[in-house]
Amino acid sequence: MSGFVRSHDPSDELRHTLGLGRGTGRVKALISLAAGPLSLAQVAQAIGADPSYTTIIVNELQALGLLSRTPDAHDRRKKAVKLTADGRKAVRKAQAIIVRPPSPLRDLPPADLLRLQEILDQLSTRDPV
Repeated sequence: MSGFVRSHDPSDELRHTLGLGRGTGRVKALISLAAGPLSLAQVAQAIGADPSYTTIIVNELQALGLLSRTPDAHDRRKKAVKLTADGRKAVRKAQAIIVRPPSPLRDLPPADLLRLQEILDQLSTRDPV
C-alpha cells in the first residue's frame, strides 16, 4: 500500500506544472493563502517552516507574481501576504492535481471502487495500534 501511495505522489507533477522548483513549501504556502491573506508568521505556521525560510519562500513566490505583500490594515508593522490573480490560478491548478485520484484508481470498475471504499471505511474506524 505504501509503495502505491509513494509511486503516485503528486509532488513532482505539482512542481512541474506550477514551475516552482524543488520542495513542497511553495505549494503549501500558496494553498495556505487560498482562504485569504495571512501574516508571514501565519504562513510559517501553516506550512510548518521557520519564519526565515518562509520569508525566502514568500519572496520567491512574490518574484513569480503569485503573491503580494501589503501593509496590514490593523498593524502597520506587519505585512499581509495574499494571492494575486496568477496565484489564485496556480492554487486552482494545484488543488485539481491534489484531489485527482491516480489513474490506476480512476480505471477501476465501479464495483471495485465501491469495495475499496468499504475497506478504507473499515480501516478508518479501527483504533490505531
